[in-house]
Amino acid sequence: MLIDLLKDINPVMLALIATCFTWFMTALGAGLVFFFKNINKKVLDVMLGFAAGVMIAASFWSLLNPAIEMAEASGIPGWIPAITGFLAGGFFLQFVDMILPHLHLGLPREDAEGIKTNWKRSVLLVLSITLHNIPEGLAVGVAFGAVASGSSSASIAGAIALAIGMGIQNFPEGAAVSIPLRREGLSRTKSFMYGQASGVVEPIAGIIGASAVLTMGSALPYALAFAAGAMIFVVVEELIPESQSSGNSHMATAGVMLGFALMMLLDVALG
Repeated sequence: MLIDLLKDINPVMLALIATCFTWFMTALGAGLVFFFKNINKKVLDVMLGFAAGVMIAASFWSLLNPAIEMAEASGIPGWIPAITGFLAGGFFLQFVDMILPHLHLGLPREDAEGIKTNWKRSVLLVLSITLHNIPEGLAVGVAFGAVASGSSSASIAGAIALAIGMGIQNFPEGAAVSIPLRREGLSRTKSFMYGQASGVVEPIAGIIGASAVLTMGSALPYALAFAAGAMIFVVVEELIPESQSSGNSHMATAGVMLGFALMMLLDVALG
């Protein structure tokens, strides 16, 4: 079976392969710019909501729940690493959010966050989505690294399910970068290149996550919860507010529900 073959591959290599897939899905979504110059705001809000739903479900089913089970199996109260790691992940992303120059979709250049720079609006938009992708790549890397721990709470099938979920929600994120850039006057090629570039950070974060887990040992539950906290920060700080900002709250919320349901299906069915 394929799963048995994958067990013999180094988890860092598996994390790299998986996050290259999620990067590819970002590029695939960005490629829509070659067919469309505009994207309906309602569609965009549903896509952002969908991405948020996937990340919320993945945070619990693929990260927090295994972290709690691993901690309890080792004799530690499950809530200790879950809360500690979760809050640490959120604080880490808050720190990155405060220093990384970036601009949310639909906002004017003067509303850019992070350290003040003279960077172009297009670069700031790409960095905003790049910020989303840091915890996604980290989560996939940690999930594959956890498999090497031998814990019954971690499985290659579960890690694959997480990678598939992240890849699916990266498709609309790629389009959410490239198509607005095209609308602002960039060429289709430049818009695509900027769009796919927002996903480059995922393989990097994936390798870091998997490598860190292999050297942490008993700190694995904290690492899983850390990745969950980072993802929830992105969802609450960026994805949900952006999806709800244009009066399409009902459709955006439906996107969240669908995304959550799909990720839950993938994790429960495959994991």
